[in-house]
Amino acid sequence: MISTQIALIRREIWEHRSIWITPAAVAFVVTFIAIAMVIMAAAFGETVNPEIEQLADATLPESVRRVALAALLVGNTTVFLIAMWFLLIFYCLDSLYAERKDKSILFWRSLPITDAETVVSKLLTAVLAIPVATMAAAMVSHILNLIIMSVWLGVQGANPFRFIWGAVPLFDTWAAILIFLLAVPLWLAPLLGWFLFISAWAKRGPFLRAVLPIAILPILEYIIFRSWNLGLAIVERLSFTAIPIFNISEFASRFDEDNLHAALAQDVSLMSVLDVGRFLGSVQVWAGLIVCGLLVTAAIYVRRYRGES
Repeated sequence: MISTQIALIRREIWEHRSIWITPAAVAFVVTFIAIAMVIMAAAFGETVNPEIEQLADATLPESVRRVALAALLVGNTTVFLIAMWFLLIFYCLDSLYAERKDKSILFWRSLPITDAETVVSKLLTAVLAIPVATMAAAMVSHILNLIIMSVWLGVQGANPFRFIWGAVPLFDTWAAILIFLLAVPLWLAPLLGWFLFISAWAKRGPFLRAVLPIAILPILEYIIFRSWNLGLAIVERLSFTAIPIFNISEFASRFDEDNLHAALAQDVSLMSVLDVGRFLGSVQVWAGLIVCGLLVTAAIYVRRYRGES
């Protein structure tokens, strides 16, 4: 079963090249922007040099540099996160529809692979393969951006090994980013299940058939019941900040006005912002997974009994 799923996920990556092309394209754009910013900074050397000297001052605490570099890496990853969000949606909408459109479903049905295994492999691709591909591209982008910064700082006379490589919390930041990237599709699970169902059912225009009910039902709810509960629930599922994995209140309390100086003198870990136990124990997460399971089951049933067109 596991070996079959691995083979099917590899098939998805092979057939849907956007899974790795999209993160790679984002990494290229982000790196290009970093190079452009260095060139612009070099053009204003007289203005920038005093700031670099101040940042490279030996009296500047390493913890401050760690915070600044972690913020830089997180800001860099935000672009990958937005791209992954779109990639998850459009992959799920296209994955089952495309195989009927190009008639490849006839070939795959000739193999000893069940409809359940096929649909589940597409869900696992969205939940696992896409976040991992995004993380790999983000890591490459981080390294390239840090190298570009190192070259620039070296030209400016600063010591990049102390200022960057001796302070950047790479592994802590990467671990926190990977956990969050894996949490995003789990949070989006009910919508991903819905998109997979529409992809299996729609004869044409899966995007409109998936989006219209999501847009119309909240309006009907307001007209009939004078409430926006469904609309707010959908918006919450689409929002990154609503994911119940952040431990912002406790983290922010360390940086209040009274404790700011002491907090900056300590090593700040991004992992302390995440509360994986809270996320895995959230009723909202499990309710979403149950809804996703029901919709994926419906997608398996539709794929099994509908025609090839």
